[in-house]
Amino acid sequence: MFGVRLARSLEIVMASAAILREEKKFLLFPLFSGLAVLLVGGFFVWDAFAAGFFEKLKSGAPDLATDVNVYVWMFIVYVALYFIVIFFNTALAGAAIAKLNGGDPTIVDAFRLAFSRIGSIFGYAIIAGTVGLLLRLLANRGIIGRIIGGTLDLAWTVVTFLVVPVLAAEGVGPVEAVKKSARLLRISLVVSGIIGVVAVLAHGGALLLGGAGHRDLAIVVYLLAAAIIIPVATIGAALTGIYSAALYTYAAAGEPPEGFGSLIRTAFRPKA
Repeated sequence: MFGVRLARSLEIVMASAAILREEKKFLLFPLFSGLAVLLVGGFFVWDAFAAGFFEKLKSGAPDLATDVNVYVWMFIVYVALYFIVIFFNTALAGAAIAKLNGGDPTIVDAFRLAFSRIGSIFGYAIIAGTVGLLLRLLANRGIIGRIIGGTLDLAWTVVTFLVVPVLAAEGVGPVEAVKKSARLLRISLVVSGIIGVVAVLAHGGALLLGGAGHRDLAIVVYLLAAAIIIPVATIGAALTGIYSAALYTYAAAGEPPEGFGSLIRTAFRPKA
């Protein structure tokens, strides 16, 4: 059973990669998203150091005001980063849907569509940020909290898998997009597997080298791992965006786009 699922996941990767080979510009969206997240995330980290948040947390006895400030800061960070990711993913999904429907989307067209959905994107970023923060707080409540939080996180991921293509294609509000995503409903498996293997091997190798006194080589190992993980994550994000757009097209219209017919039909049945 696992072998069948893995084979199907690989087939989905190949079908999505065929679209990506035709439209290499789709790689720009996750690349821009990653750079924006690094810049904005770096600003928030710098701001946290300047505000003394980390020093207050190290003191071991933060007061209520400090707790509230930290939680507010975390919420703003969550919303800001979710907004960036959702914005670029909406642009990618819109371009992918247009391509799957026989169009010839441009980068400008994709960003124009994303800007036209800016209100819904911001609304969904608030929802996602709230859920993300609550799950993070739950995960900090011991082993039971981590188990429950992990289960809820998985459920949330499944329910919202098609939110971005729904936002891109229909321009509905964030709450309605979540509802449609839940009603409509495997690239991430392959990409996550590659990244996981590279990360584990790199971390293990670096620890061994560092323990043996070869710290310079340990740094080189981490840099090599980053050189592998970053492009794999970028390509994986583009492929996931293409596949989610194909799945949305099938779920909404009842007919899968060209190149995805048997792959989608064997895993999903169209909504009546």
